[in-house]
Amino acid sequence: MSPEVHRIGTTVKGLALACHPGPTAAVTALTTAVAWSAGRSPAGCLLVAATILTGHLSIGWSNDAIDAARDTIVNRQDKPVVRGLVSRRTLAIGAGVMLVVTIPVSLANGIAAGLMHLLFVACAWAYNLGLKSTVVSWLPYAVAFGALPSFVTLGTTGTWAPWWATAATALLGVGAHLANVVPDLADDLATGVRGWPQRLGSAARLLAPIPLAAATILLVLAPPGPAGVVGWIVLGVVAVLLAVILAWKNAPFLLTIAVAAVSVVALVIRGDALVP
Repeated sequence: MSPEVHRIGTTVKGLALACHPGPTAAVTALTTAVAWSAGRSPAGCLLVAATILTGHLSIGWSNDAIDAARDTIVNRQDKPVVRGLVSRRTLAIGAGVMLVVTIPVSLANGIAAGLMHLLFVACAWAYNLGLKSTVVSWLPYAVAFGALPSFVTLGTTGTWAPWWATAATALLGVGAHLANVVPDLADDLATGVRGWPQRLGSAARLLAPIPLAAATILLVLAPPGPAGVVGWIVLGVVAVLLAVILAWKNAPFLLTIAVAAVSVVALVIRGDALVP
């Protein structure tokens, strides 16, 4: 293998890792599944996936580019920049390109739906650019994730999502914010990041299951009609996952994604509840 091919391969690997592949794949897949259950056509579902993916690539790459100096100080070996797989400049360029690309891709879903997704992206960029170090660090998560159901429904039927779907996904966002930060509290404090979870300290781990549990309850019980057997199974599975998050100090962020995934299963199964 030539040095040039090796260098390109290393950069591609770095870009893949720096996009935060777990959350990116999860949010893309779950939002697309909800769009399908709400009646979006196969072509429409592909557009939804492209919209969420391009937005998330811009968010993940900008996050690692902005945090590169802090990550280097604490030697975050899970970060591709610190490992030398990709440069900060490459990530910044990639983030800018994807930010430009996601605008027309978002608006292709319809103006109103596109603006809801661009609100999601704007909230995430605002978090990356400084809100993460403030007491309202939870707010971008709540607004961004709360916008996703209306992104789906506005692009499918032209209607706003019901209140319970908006509230539930907003709560999932807040819970994800808490759970995501907990393992990195020490590193964040060492580099001056003083967001809401960092100010809570160890209490953040204890609070994280609360919004996640509330979100699941809303998604299962708030839609019209009976919850059904699947709904109660979802509640039981999520209860177990939340207990693990509560008991395990360094519970992987993947467990939080699992809670969101299991919760959204209830919404996918009852996708017709999203649209009139």
